[in-house]
Amino acid sequence: MATRQELSDFLASVERRAFRQAQFAVRDEDTALDLVQDAMLRLTRSYADRSPAELPLVFQRILQNAITDHFRRQKVRRLWTRLLSSLPGNDDEGGERDALDSLPAEPAGDFGGDAAERVEREQVLAIIDEEIRKLPARQRQAFLLRYWEDMDVAETAALMGCSEGSVKTHCSRANHALAAALRARGITQ
Repeated sequence: MATRQELSDFLASVERRAFRQAQFAVRDEDTALDLVQDAMLRLTRSYADRSPAELPLVFQRILQNAITDHFRRQKVRRLWTRLLSSLPGNDDEGGERDALDSLPAEPAGDFGGDAAERVEREQVLAIIDEEIRKLPARQRQAFLLRYWEDMDVAETAALMGCSEGSVKTHCSRANHALAAALRARGITQ
């Protein structure tokens, strides 16, 4: 069983990576933050009795389920919005709008060096982020779990609910797609 301090340390260690992972998936900072916070709350409420070694896999499963649930809710919401907006006499007057504000991502931080190096580094990181966002959902998920979360193939397969061979295929395709996209944009290192 994880102590309060172990649980707190674990959550502190995964918060930024989990936020980026959710942000890549949903493409909205506010929604990503909500999903990560909900996943953290679920972990502390329902799985605090797990050993510290189990926490990374349990948390990733909770986060992936939260992301999947978000897309399901969005799909249903869009369906109902389309249906209701097609009813006669339904106009925008007096109705509430559900507008999501989209803020630009904050820089990853100061890595040292002179200003020109920092700017170049931030530009390269922004391009990499953009190219990761363009990956198909399963490739992006496999790539992030394997290389950002440093999970092995078996753990990733269990989280994604697919075979280890599928994980390897998704990762390989993601790597090739990212490499080609970055080369096309002049990034060779």
